[in-house]
Amino acid sequence: MGLERSPGADRLSVRSALFALGFRPFYLLAALFAAIAVPAWVADLAGYGWPAGYLDGLAWHQHEMVFGFVLAVIAGFLLTAARVWTGRPTLSGLPLALLAAHWLAARVLMITGPGWLGALVDGAFPFVLAAVLARVIVGARNARNYFVPALLAVLGLADACFHLSTLGLIEAPASLAVQGSLYLIVILLIVMAGRVVPAFTASALPQAKLRRSAALDRAALALSVIALLCALAGLDGWLTAAPAFAAAALHAARQAGWAPLATRGRPLLWILHLSHAWIPLGFVLLGLAAFGIVIGAAALHAFAVGAVSGTIVGMITRTALGHTGRPLTAGRAETAAYVLVLAAAVLRVAAALILAAYLPLVIASAALWSAAFLVYFAAYAPRLARPRLDGKPG
Repeated sequence: MGLERSPGADRLSVRSALFALGFRPFYLLAALFAAIAVPAWVADLAGYGWPAGYLDGLAWHQHEMVFGFVLAVIAGFLLTAARVWTGRPTLSGLPLALLAAHWLAARVLMITGPGWLGALVDGAFPFVLAAVLARVIVGARNARNYFVPALLAVLGLADACFHLSTLGLIEAPASLAVQGSLYLIVILLIVMAGRVVPAFTASALPQAKLRRSAALDRAALALSVIALLCALAGLDGWLTAAPAFAAAALHAARQAGWAPLATRGRPLLWILHLSHAWIPLGFVLLGLAAFGIVIGAAALHAFAVGAVSGTIVGMITRTALGHTGRPLTAGRAETAAYVLVLAAAVLRVAAALILAAYLPLVIASAALWSAAFLVYFAAYAPRLARPRLDGKPG
């Protein structure tokens, strides 16, 4: 009798586990927000109206996909990874709950306004997150990862520019800040993919013959930066197309060396390989857009929905499994989420290429996207709300 736990103790355990480490609340919030936000924007696109607030539907969609959804995933990942990198504790318990509440308050205010308050609360979040991570990373003198708080500060500055433009305080297109932030995230993804995709593949498939080249990685990164900067500057023709096509070829070449075909039957691996394959495709579309052959939205959504979102769904399943003490094996829920996100990417890019069927393709893409993240939320909410299976902290 003395060893029995009361129902109140069980509730406390669940509550404590939810805020034990950053990935738990932020992955769940990001997934639920993703499942709701895209259909909400598509409803506005289809003419069902948008609640009067700070932003119109399109501006809200552009901003919230980057500074709402993606930044929540980044927050969860970095708050978890920083503890591994430094051996020091990151936010947990009430401080972590307050940071998650800050993010959530920003999402509400970005719809309801008032504009100045939404701008203030939302614009502060990247800087608060940067300060939290700087305290851990710089405090541990983990020089290799000093770029992390710096990167978050740059995203914060871009977010500030978006709000200042929207409020009419500076003369610059608000969409440019979102586009630049997306491109920065793509560059981060290129660097990260070069490290983790071949490493995960080699670890799980030691018999696979991988080829890696540091020189190829550096060249692909350099041309990617040039191409994206040219696109951001609005340069047309070969000025953007030449580096974009070259970047596409180099990314395809480096991925070919990672033995992608060997990952068949391993969903935790093939989702990362297929998501990375959207990067060279995105650069091809970027080059074609520079000549006016396709619209720029095709490249943007190849990067955003295909590469970034595909990698996100692959990583938030993999890291959640590992950090809850579960085997690194994808089940039906994970595989379904992967297939749904990749199918959503195909249809969303197709919508930008086949304008005659734009709205039906966008609606279908949104439905698949929403379903993918609802599957994740349903499968992982119970797991992330409970303590690790192996009894370890985190």
